[in-house]
Amino acid sequence: MTNKQLIRTLMIETPSIPGSLGKVATIIGLAGGDIGEIETIKVGPNYTIRNITVQVDHEGQIEELESSLFRLGGGIRLHAISDEVLHAHEGGKIQMKSKVALQSLADLRRVYTPGVANVCRIIEQEPDKAKIYTSIGNSVAIVTDGTAILGLGDIGPVAGMPVMEGKAVLFDQLAGINGIPILLDTKDPEEIIRTVKHISLGFSGILLEDIGSPHCFEIEERLKKELQIPVMHDDQHGTAVVTLAAAISACKSAGIDLKKAKVGQIGLGAAGLAISRMLMAYGVANVFGIDKCQDAKARLENYGGRSFDSIEALMGNCDIIIATTGVPELIKQQWVRPGQVILALSNPKPEIEPELALQAGAAYAADGRSVNNVLGFPGIFRGVLNAQARDITHSMLVAAAEAIAACTKPGDLVPHPLDLHVHKMVTEAVERVASLHEEIVVTK
Repeated sequence: MTNKQLIRTLMIETPSIPGSLGKVATIIGLAGGDIGEIETIKVGPNYTIRNITVQVDHEGQIEELESSLFRLGGGIRLHAISDEVLHAHEGGKIQMKSKVALQSLADLRRVYTPGVANVCRIIEQEPDKAKIYTSIGNSVAIVTDGTAILGLGDIGPVAGMPVMEGKAVLFDQLAGINGIPILLDTKDPEEIIRTVKHISLGFSGILLEDIGSPHCFEIEERLKKELQIPVMHDDQHGTAVVTLAAAISACKSAGIDLKKAKVGQIGLGAAGLAISRMLMAYGVANVFGIDKCQDAKARLENYGGRSFDSIEALMGNCDIIIATTGVPELIKQQWVRPGQVILALSNPKPEIEPELALQAGAAYAADGRSVNNVLGFPGIFRGVLNAQARDITHSMLVAAAEAIAACTKPGDLVPHPLDLHVHKMVTEAVERVASLHEEIVVTK
């Protein structure tokens, strides 16, 4: 019996002519494909679009299918061939839906005209009531210019939309927040800042996502100063929160006092600099860093860290090494000191494989596969929204990291990213600190 290993979904348009679907089925059969589910996704005035799931033995059959369907003609069109991941993204991963039922004229009058006019008047007189009577109080803008999408780089905001939709899914599923993707067709920091300020009225928080270094620093700093709602660049602070949690757990496993240790950060881009600042906010007295960019080293020193001129020298002096360079095999095995903690966090290939670091005498070593920002940002924003905080401080972020570390099982680096209890603990920790912060601000 032939082992059918590959599953693909064909999105096919057929004209409303008897026998059209049969022709498609014949072509699939002649190519050696086995038809599974057939789903009608759109019926037009003279055509039908269906998703047809097909099992095949190898990619060559898919290529043959594509070629044969193209030659078939007669109004039959192959729109897309998707694997399981692509199929899950068809039509996007998010949608806007009504929370109220519209079943009668009374419903219409209550949610739209004339009833809605009274709500508008209330908000006109007391603008803060918008957080009660609209979705603004539970909405966060997910803003990108597409310059640093995952590990793909500057591929543009539209190509980055699947990532923004993914963030929105995580906001919804893990924290009950409306995450709204905002794609910007500019890389100019001034234009980005101006645009975000103009749209900010519709949101109670701004998550900056996949915006490259160094302009991400200016954008976040300016928006934090000029807006009265929380702003966070996830590539900086979301990464830093989860990395601090990982460092706390790793040091516990290795029997090292993190606050008294010497920590070396290799790579001082958006994530690396934020990790260094987070460590200092946590109470680590000796934070060192290295980067090929002198401006990056100057930024670290401006925040109170110190820099080295070589990776070898940094590793020779530090107890804990954190690397976020994106350069595989950057750390040589002979540089590892016995008893060190090595967190080589670049994906998909770390700066040094954990097995090699452990062979060289490291007390603890891990890569970045489990260090996922999803452990941080949903609960952080849920906490500040609950507290109606106007900004996100390092004390809130440290509280989030400590909550994540407290939920980590002995021997693990961080908890499972979909553990709802973890997100609840992060929310509560951030909300406590944020509420205290807001009380102090109001008192002043």
